[in-house]
Amino acid sequence: MSDAYYYSEDSTTIQGVDLPVTEIGTSSEIDTLADSATSLAHSAPDNFFITGLTVFILACFVGYYVVWRVTPALHSPLMGITNAISSVIIVGAIIAVGPIEGSGFSKFLGFLAVILASVNIFGGFIITRRMLHMFKKKGA
Repeated sequence: MSDAYYYSEDSTTIQGVDLPVTEIGTSSEIDTLADSATSLAHSAPDNFFITGLTVFILACFVGYYVVWRVTPALHSPLMGITNAISSVIIVGAIIAVGPIEGSGFSKFLGFLAVILASVNIFGGFIITRRMLHMFKKKGA
């Protein structure tokens, strides 16, 4: 037989080894534990900067490895998707710039995101136009 785990009809036996059965607890104990976990989660400081920075760093790593391993045949569709993502970035940046009560730093970052994403989108249009002109016949 393989090394994979197999279960017997008795749920406390795995590969012939008897496992001790423990009870989770009564419903009132579980409710108390759930309430404690909920209050702990609500009392924890909400540090949005750390969360955002973590997501940004992970996105950089994922993006780098995705683009690094793409074949040359898939480069153009990848750039098309990148331009589509840039349009979503512009929408988010406009939302960040829009509110009157927002901080100056968030407005600056939103403005910077609008500028950089716009450069990416319009640069993508220019490159696409040049590529399409390469495939046109000379006489047409």
